[in-house]
Amino acid sequence: MGNRSTFGSVYFAIFGFMVLALGIVELVVVSTGGMEGASWGPLEMGGMLLWWRAIILVFAGLIYLSSVNNFLDVRQLGKSVIASIMIWIVAGMEIWARIAGSIPGGPEEGTPWFNPEFLATYGPPYMPEIYLLPLSLVILYFVGRRKKQGRLS
Repeated sequence: MGNRSTFGSVYFAIFGFMVLALGIVELVVVSTGGMEGASWGPLEMGGMLLWWRAIILVFAGLIYLSSVNNFLDVRQLGKSVIASIMIWIVAGMEIWARIAGSIPGGPEEGTPWFNPEFLATYGPPYMPEIYLLPLSLVILYFVGRRKKQGRLS
């Protein structure tokens, strides 16, 4: 089989297009709607760092797309790992923002310090990075597969 993986190439080509498309949509949203962003059903785009997240998604998508040829080669696999790490960092930032924003109560007098609707703040809508996070974890399978074959150098 060598350094070829049809499943990996096809999966990350499709995933790369998804990531690139979501990054472009975020760029369009921030350029038309500003930091207020937009919300469509379970998907939300907005916030102060929307430009930054959009640029990260665009480049992660481009890196995924550049890694699909000869996918199991260590250099190509490394590109996919870097793109996945970029998504993990942005998704981790969003998860941390949700956790940190859900704990404190309101600034009004007489409200408890701890937010009484703590669990309600974890419901949808979510940023695109949260939806991309579990799909990007597939790269761990390919890294483990290459490591098991003893060819991780």
